[in-house]
Amino acid sequence: MNIDRAVLAMAGTIILISVLLTAPVSTRWLLLSTFVGLNLLQSSLTGFCPAANIFARLGLSPGCAFTASQSR
Repeated sequence: MNIDRAVLAMAGTIILISVLLTAPVSTRWLLLSTFVGLNLLQSSLTGFCPAANIFARLGLSPGCAFTASQSR
């Protein structure tokens, strides 16, 4: 697995968990989905993704979206 797939898998998992918790717990869980969506949007515009930096430090190989030079 490379950094790109790990970031997308983590974002998708967090969004699904947030949506699943909305009905039985509280609609405030949608704020977590909103945060993840905004983070994905800003990383697409700026190229900076905190999750990608963490996955790079964990030793995952870079993909084409998040290069190793951004993990400094």
